[in-house]
Parts: sequence; structure tokens; C-alpha cells
Amino acid sequence: MRAFIAIEISDAIKDVLGRVITHLKYSGADVKWVDPGIIHLTLKFLGEITDDKRDDIKSSLDTLAKDVKPFEMTIKDLGAFPAIERPRVIWVGLDKGSLEATDLALRIKDSLSEAGFPGSDRPFSAHLTIGRVRSPLNSDKLKDKVSSASSIIQSAGAVSHKVSSVILFQSTLTSHGAIHTKLHESALKGH
Repeated sequence: MRAFIAIEISDAIKDVLGRVITHLKYSGADVKWVDPGIIHLTLKFLGEITDDKRDDIKSSLDTLAKDVKPFEMTIKDLGAFPAIERPRVIWVGLDKGSLEATDLALRIKDSLSEAGFPGSDRPFSAHLTIGRVRSPLNSDKLKDKVSSASSIIQSAGAVSHKVSSVILFQSTLTSHGAIHTKLHESALKGH
């Protein structure tokens, strides 16, 4: 099964992201937009895993979650990887909770590397992917819309989400998009 570890986000944040995506669609750019209902903060993509590995992951997550305190998360800015001039991924960044999410991702990486999962050389960047660019069509218009879409996030105020768990998801790819199924949830209980 294809799997990843992530943090779910609040409906209030998903609503703001939906408004941002709607605004960006007016650029006419060739982007595969993510359904706001399934947007999450990926902490570690695992790829294909076996049932045995799934059990190891659950155990690792339960163990590390005991030492991690719940935290607040808010969204802040909008950008693109690798750069807005040649975007491949459109994202919304975190403000509050960015350091905590990064720390959690590193703990997961370390814990799973002990369980035999290879770590990534790429540094973790706390972001919510909202779209994947398929071609350069209307990329200048997209760049302009990204600049103006930041005001949607600013005007929403400090919409927040209390992160109280980390989740192992199965991702099933279909012709209508990905379906994410919760396999395991580990509550954050740090003191």
C-alpha cells in the first residue's frame, strides 16, 4: 500500500485554502489543484509499504507522540517550489507551528530510519501543497495571482488549528484523484 504520515488541518484553514485556489484558477494556468477537503501537512512520504512495515510505523509513531506536545498551527504565506518564476508546486506556508511541525518531521524521520526507512536528503519545509503545475501555460498570470492571493490569507486573520495527533494515511490513486484513508492516529501527549 502507498502511505504517508501527516497532520490533518482544520475546516477553517481548508476554507481559506479553497478561496485561495479559486482565486488562482482565474490565472488559466495548467495546474492540477488539490481538493481542499484532502489538503494536509505531509511530514513523511513513505511510498509503498507492507503490512509488517505498517505495524512498525504505528509503533514508532505511538512512541514518539508521547514526547511531543500538541501545538497551534496557522497559515501565513503563498509561494512556489522551486521558485515562482518556474513553479512546479504551489504551496501555502505555516506561520505559527512551523518550528514544531519541522521538529515533529525530524523526529519521525529519525524514528523511522531506526526502523529501516531511508531518510530524505532534502530538508523538511512545513507547507501545504495546493497545486502542481503541469506546464508553463499562463505562468506569468499565475505569478500575478499568487501575489494577489496572499491578501486572502491576510484577510482571513489568524485562522488556526490545534495539532493534537499525527496520522498514518494510505493513499489510493484513482482517475478522480487521490483517496486518503486513515490507517492509524497517534495522539500527541508531551508534557
